Formats: sequence, structure tokens, C-alpha cells
Amino acid sequence: MDVTVTPLPGLGTRQDFTTGSGHRVGVITYRDGRFELIVSDHEDPDKVAASVELSSTETSTLAGLLGAPQLVSKLAEQQREVAGVTTWQLPVPAGSPYAGRELGDTEMRTRTSVSIVAVVREGVVHPSPRPDFVFAAGDLVVVVGTAEGLRAAGEILTQG
Repeated sequence: MDVTVTPLPGLGTRQDFTTGSGHRVGVITYRDGRFELIVSDHEDPDKVAASVELSSTETSTLAGLLGAPQLVSKLAEQQREVAGVTTWQLPVPAGSPYAGRELGDTEMRTRTSVSIVAVVREGVVHPSPRPDFVFAAGDLVVVVGTAEGLRAAGEILTQG
């Protein structure tokens, strides 16, 4: 799908795409940090038919609602193409020794050969988290690896 990026001099940028029904849907990102979700008029793609201004928190929530299922779906789809590699979602339980600690403290890749590809927290996807990402109880950790490695990763997140 083609995304059109249009600079809006003095304001920010507009990024949009055309849906199968012919509507243009997009986001205006203002220089002051505001966001606006827009839907163009079906008859005139340059005319905005509906818009909703979103705070950064609302934008993150919407991105999570749209992104988390898509990310997991895409990973599952890609996993089918590679024999022996699986994608799992592992929770960080309240009693986890890693709740409140950095991802790097787990030494996950070294200990299990598993890769952490994303963390979903309260509906917000944090893709490719860095070693200094701090886990919280309730996080959902998206991992890729062998079945054996994934089982070990689950044990690490729950027992240490």
C-alpha cells in the first residue's frame, strides 16, 4: 500500500493512503506535537470529510489498538515461512523477578537464543525494545525462536 507524505509548510506533515473504498485516511502530525486523524471526502480526496484531534496519549492508544494485533499477525504469518521458528507472546507476571528491571538484565538472547521483537504495554506496542527498556508487570513480550528457547524464555520471565 502506498503512503503519501505531504509537507505542510509551517504546520507539519500529512501522511495518508487510499482505502479499497476510495477514501483517503491519514494523519496530520503538527510541529507542536499534536496529531489529527483525517478521512477525506469520497468525491474530493483533497477535502477533509472528518477529522479528530488526538493527544499523544490518544495517538499511542490508537496505534496500539491498530498495531498490536497487526504486529502479532504479521509475525505469525512470517513464522509459517520459516521452519523451526515460532512466535510466542509471554506475559511478565506481577511476581516476575524482571518486573521493574531492564530487558538487558534478562540476558534473554544469550541464555535462550530467543529474540524479543516487541513489548505490548496497555495496548501500546514498543517494537524492537532496547536493552535499557524496563519491564512492567502485565507487559506482553513478543518473542521469536525455537520452541525449546521460547519455553526457556517463559521460565526466565516468570522464575528468573
